[in-house]
Amino acid sequence: MTYKFRIGLRAQWTLGGDDDAAPVPLQDMLALLAAIDATGNIAGACRACGLSYRHAWGVLRRFEGIFGTQLLITNRRQGTQLAPFAQRLLWANRRIEARLMPTLDSMASELQEELERLLPESGPHLRLHASHGFAVESLMQHMSGRKPGLELRYRTAIEALASLERHECDLAGFQVPLGDFESPIMERYAQWLHADEYVLIHLAVRNTGLFVTAGNPKQIRGMADLARPDVRFVNRQIGSSTRYLVGLMLQRAGVSIGEVQGYETNEFTHMAIAAHIASGMADTGVGVETAACRFGLDFIPLVRERYFFAIRKSSLETPAMQDLLSIMRSPDYVGYVGQLVGYDARDTGRLQTLEEAFA
Repeated sequence: MTYKFRIGLRAQWTLGGDDDAAPVPLQDMLALLAAIDATGNIAGACRACGLSYRHAWGVLRRFEGIFGTQLLITNRRQGTQLAPFAQRLLWANRRIEARLMPTLDSMASELQEELERLLPESGPHLRLHASHGFAVESLMQHMSGRKPGLELRYRTAIEALASLERHECDLAGFQVPLGDFESPIMERYAQWLHADEYVLIHLAVRNTGLFVTAGNPKQIRGMADLARPDVRFVNRQIGSSTRYLVGLMLQRAGVSIGEVQGYETNEFTHMAIAAHIASGMADTGVGVETAACRFGLDFIPLVRERYFFAIRKSSLETPAMQDLLSIMRSPDYVGYVGQLVGYDARDTGRLQTLEEAFA
């Protein structure tokens, strides 16, 4: 189907008091702080946000009054900088966005499909269950307004493959590391991946490794450093393939999970891991290189992973699946995935049997 509209959901901060006054939204103030942080001056931030200089100062003064502390530090030589309180507000907002974005995007996609089905010209659509990733996110953007409709649910790889087996989705996303960890990961997927029933669409190869603060002040070099008492770790959620991979890599490094500070601290996406570290709440975590780059973190490569969509062989020749393959193989989409930091798109859209992929 071609969408006549596009639903989006985003989190919004509000600030309330003890009285009955309406809550005050913080989004304009947060956007202004982000622009000041990026440009280094209020004039540039005003241009970026489309605000007058007077209005911008009014917003800032209002919230300085509400919070009871300054938001900016002005220095003639260094320009305008965020005060520590404003920096913490901005990092908290980035962390919340990184944590909630996949859930909100998944809910928006679900609502989109529910409403589209009620329209008289509703057409075929495909259901994708996959963990959050930058190539998946990009695919949703490239599919917007085009046929077929693509309904997305963010799930762990195991959940996605189980959904495919139950006919609850048409494509199931999962990742497999190259090298020594491929075999144990594939054993984990084996009960759902049936060679006689499924075929694979290659999405991308991506770099996965440790995120550390810029400059690597703790001098973290690998998984063995997670046993150090001065290193705080942030993990992925229970059931995720990345968390399972972390366990395998710790075992290889001779580190028990009981030695890792923060092993039970969970985030649900690569971006949330990066935000957690960039805001100073942890020293390191495992994720894809793209997220580290977007948060200005250093990256220590550990493994390369292949990401696939599993589909039923019986669906391969359907018009909807052929249309999707055409978009995935288009120069526009392949080019976008290829420019993502840490991604290799040379085989994007390639069909493989399970035997060919894991010979």
